[in-house]
Amino acid sequence: MTGPVGPEVLAAAVERVPVEEHDGRSGASLERLRLGDGTRLVVKRTCRRTDLTMRLSGDDTGRELDLWAGGVLEELPSGVGHAVVGAWYDGDDAVLVMRDLADAVVTWDTPIGRADCRRIFAAAASLHDRFAGRKVDGLCSLDRRLSLFAPRTLRTVAPGEHPLVDVALVGWERFADLVPADVSAAVSALHGDPGPLLGALTARGTTLTHGDLWLVNTAFEDGQVTLLDWSLATAAPGAFDFATFLMGASAVAVARDNLLDDIRQAQGGGYDDTALRLALLAALVDLGWNKALDATSDDDAVRRRETAELDWWVAQARHALDLGAF
Repeated sequence: MTGPVGPEVLAAAVERVPVEEHDGRSGASLERLRLGDGTRLVVKRTCRRTDLTMRLSGDDTGRELDLWAGGVLEELPSGVGHAVVGAWYDGDDAVLVMRDLADAVVTWDTPIGRADCRRIFAAAASLHDRFAGRKVDGLCSLDRRLSLFAPRTLRTVAPGEHPLVDVALVGWERFADLVPADVSAAVSALHGDPGPLLGALTARGTTLTHGDLWLVNTAFEDGQVTLLDWSLATAAPGAFDFATFLMGASAVAVARDNLLDDIRQAQGGGYDDTALRLALLAALVDLGWNKALDATSDDDAVRRRETAELDWWVAQARHALDLGAF
């Protein structure tokens, strides 16, 4: 396939199969296409009306489409890839066509070791270096990103309108019960007013961050790490991506402190300890509800693992609060 594809690819498909189960939880729909020459593609449709990520992050048009159409994704450094090969608007829908990466995409069942994490860290650091200090249009604001899952933001969605909202609100209730009062109170205060953390983070410098660097948004291809789903791409310190990765890496059987060492190595001379500490707090402000739900799982093994994980995150939050940076 040469050049970007357009809407005609839908009519050219000899097979179209909806993807009923996938790791995305925002409301976007996915469909697999097979063309006559054997090319396999994935079509993603998003719309503010149905896509929770778009709605809560202030995305009116489809951030990933805008980044591709504006050429930003083509500026990714060597060793960092994306999968988009075409995009257009269909009424209110943003439509993206992507290469079908099949088994290269990481799933929750993919065994991931320390070397794999290092590959992802190196790719993220390279991305951050490429865009350091640059203004990229259309990114999610860090203010919005820090408030994405704050209870006050979630309550702008009507009860029962989106299942993830109801689940997250339950998670924050459990978080308040599980986490020591000093950290729980600090997180709650930042939910009400993220300004102090926002100011401390932006003072460390910003770059283009993926904004949602979970394992399931990565793929390992020959010679590169491909990053999927740029819908939360955010102007933030690069450390925010690393903290987000750690928040979504429960299944990685590597000591968190060892992964912190690898992050420091990946960033090299650009490593900023204060930025990383603040970013770890920001990740807990963002997804502490998810940790609390996992730490109260009915599965004994999951509950034990995630309780230890939550304890580690509480310790990281205290380190950030002790900095007195805000």
